[in-house]
Amino acid sequence: MSDEWKLTADLARLNLDENEQRLLAREAERMRELFQTMADADVDALEPTTHAGRGGNRTRNDTIEHFDDIGALIEASPEAEDDFFLIPNVL
Repeated sequence: MSDEWKLTADLARLNLDENEQRLLAREAERMRELFQTMADADVDALEPTTHAGRGGNRTRNDTIEHFDDIGALIEASPEAEDDFFLIPNVL
């Protein structure tokens, strides 16, 4: 493990054994290589975007469906009063 990664682990207050130190160094170097690959990508000809998905959201149309058996729902609830569900107080 390089001194840089040891210092990073110390600053993060990580107590790493030898295997964990090697793993941290190896994975951190892989991330650094990936970041460098992204930094090297030629994006000058690309138009900037403000959102990754330019299309609209995939949504469904809202439809109103009439439900007549409210009594069955009230009867199936653990506690009810008149036509209302009783729920425990939160506060």
